[in-house]
Amino acid sequence: MIRIFACLAALWTGAAAAETMKMAVTTSFHNSGLSEVLLPAIARDTGLDVQLLVVGTGQALRLGEAGDVDAILVHSKSAEEAFVAAGFGTHRREIMYNDFVIVGPLSDDAAIAGAGAASDALTAIAQTETPFVSRGDDSGTHKKERALWEAAGYNTAAFGDWYKAVGAGMGASLNTASSLNAYILADRASWLNFGNKGDLVLLFAGDPALFNQYAYLPVNPTRHPHVKSDAAEKLEDWLTSDAAKALIDGYMIDGEALFTFNAKQAE
Repeated sequence: MIRIFACLAALWTGAAAAETMKMAVTTSFHNSGLSEVLLPAIARDTGLDVQLLVVGTGQALRLGEAGDVDAILVHSKSAEEAFVAAGFGTHRREIMYNDFVIVGPLSDDAAIAGAGAASDALTAIAQTETPFVSRGDDSGTHKKERALWEAAGYNTAAFGDWYKAVGAGMGASLNTASSLNAYILADRASWLNFGNKGDLVLLFAGDPALFNQYAYLPVNPTRHPHVKSDAAEKLEDWLTSDAAKALIDGYMIDGEALFTFNAKQAE
């Protein structure tokens, strides 16, 4: 009986020792499935119970500004730099990257598969007015998509009904594109992990403009004293460690890597 109580006490002590922190992450990161690989390892190695708030990059940054999370992991460099410059984040630390791809119907009615650049592919879609699904949610993917249209010389506000802004996460937007047999910009990881592809196929990739960097930003405790800055620092140390590198680089679907670790050690 004494041994049973001792074991229960040890379990209770271990549970009590676990520290909880909140991190806002993008839907594209969550849809990739990588979080299901990383979170158990983080808990085992650091004792941190990391609770994820899965939202678009814009909403993640707003949660950080309000002090509703302890850190964020997002993918829109200009917005991240503005977040830090405004004093909401202590710094920006690059963790990993992949790329964006343009997915569309197997028939490829806009003939983008042979395009020389992302701007050429989008121009072909606009000129043929072939259905295109936009996340339309101020996420990192949506911000990238708008920048790509602007680089191609287009203002999405002037588009007709063929351009469908759905205001949804990556998975839901891919589902809409699948049902409409439409083109869509997606991050490679979400696309590879997406189970309802239908007649959609990856049609264009490889342009350097489609580079997709993910970065970690701890919320500034000077602005919000209640945030768990020590836990955020502990998580950052783990995310930039060899253990994280092995899991991130080793995460594959059908033999294809979804992310590449590129965190630099602190100087």
